[in-house]
Amino acid sequence: MRLLSRRRRLTGDSRALEDPIAGVANLFDASVVFIVSMMIALFSAYNMLDLLDPESEVTMVKKGADGQVEIITKKGKTIEASRVTDETLSGRGERLGTAYQLPDGSMVYVPE
Repeated sequence: MRLLSRRRRLTGDSRALEDPIAGVANLFDASVVFIVSMMIALFSAYNMLDLLDPESEVTMVKKGADGQVEIITKKGKTIEASRVTDETLSGRGERLGTAYQLPDGSMVYVPE
């Protein structure tokens, strides 16, 4: 009690001293909120919010910096990624339709 009254007398303040580390907890909370908001912004910027929905079915075609094309398919909670290669395949099958590439680079599939 004697030490506390001496501190009050030296500082001239009748309040008890506060914890100096109390502000660090507020900075941690603010940084967590900032990180979560940045993740949501990135998902919405790349139109990937459907990947977070557990009941949606999504198919994306992604081209990497090295020119490798990757197809990402999500059905329910399973996500499958497969790469497109230049290998020629052979076997039996039937023709399902025709794909056309438009001048703007988009592709259109026309079933028979």
